[in-house]
Amino acid sequence: MEILAFGVQADEKPLIERAFHGHHEVRCLDVFLNEDTAPIAAGYEVVSTSVNAELGPRVLEILSAGGTRMIAQRSTGFNNIDLKVAERLGMTVARVSYYSPYSVAEFAWTLAMAVNRRIVRASTRTRDFDFRLDGLMGRDMHGRTAGVLGTGKIGEAFTRIAHGFGMRLLGWDIAENPVCMELGMKYVPKEQLLAESDLVTLHVPLMPETQRLIDAEALKTMKDDAILINSSRGGLIDTAALVAELREGRFTGVGLDVYEAEAGLFYVDRSLEAIEDDTLARLVTFPNVLVSSHQAYYTEDAVGQIIEATVGNVLDYKAGRRSENVLVPRS
Repeated sequence: MEILAFGVQADEKPLIERAFHGHHEVRCLDVFLNEDTAPIAAGYEVVSTSVNAELGPRVLEILSAGGTRMIAQRSTGFNNIDLKVAERLGMTVARVSYYSPYSVAEFAWTLAMAVNRRIVRASTRTRDFDFRLDGLMGRDMHGRTAGVLGTGKIGEAFTRIAHGFGMRLLGWDIAENPVCMELGMKYVPKEQLLAESDLVTLHVPLMPETQRLIDAEALKTMKDDAILINSSRGGLIDTAALVAELREGRFTGVGLDVYEAEAGLFYVDRSLEAIEDDTLARLVTFPNVLVSSHQAYYTEDAVGQIIEATVGNVLDYKAGRRSENVLVPRS
């Protein structure tokens, strides 16, 4: 059986081909799955997709009509897949329920320290042999307050690092993490966390209940000199409201590895094109904002685990087995 993998980055391709070797053939494409590219999958029983694939009703119907019976998504998130339609069409859907939480947590801290210590501005200056310190002053993290929204595996890893910095720890989640509590975390209402935290980081999944968790009201609750980091899902923040606050001169720094309208933009070279997204275009102009291209997970360790789990999902599908990664079981 040959598998068709959409949205494969150049660094990923040899890893995917090596992982599937001896099991199944795999064809890797750098294009992303959407309504225009879905017909390419005709004749492929198994399709592997990336987090930016568009798997709404129309795309799923095209895949199903072409003979696709299994979708193996190479990510933890699956808000891009219409699971009800997939089930109606008799398609099996699986994801990767776990990979290195340290990859995302460490990158969230990378963003936090980069905006706090003005690393991008400093690097740009020194390339021009400008070694002034004006405008580069940051703050110690030691003794300040870190607010962690979502204290699962990634939030816990972020909290361990914050504890190492000697920070006061506030948490918000539907369930308290005993490890975080042992580190000294105090669970408080979201409003209190936002009001008291010098650093706010998001590590919750995107669901209807968390859509725009950080809206205009939440942003106004935060300290004027706070740092806001999002390495989870772009839809957790009302970006237009964030831009409005930034225009007022608020926040020491904002680090975003995700963007609510990133589909069709991230993972693609748009450097020679006019960007039609006015919100994103405005966002990247702020000197205290750092936007990266959904790369927090992108380490050898995490990507290796994702690919290994994806291979396992395909083998389970062929063998009729079901694991915790299955979102829609084989009918």
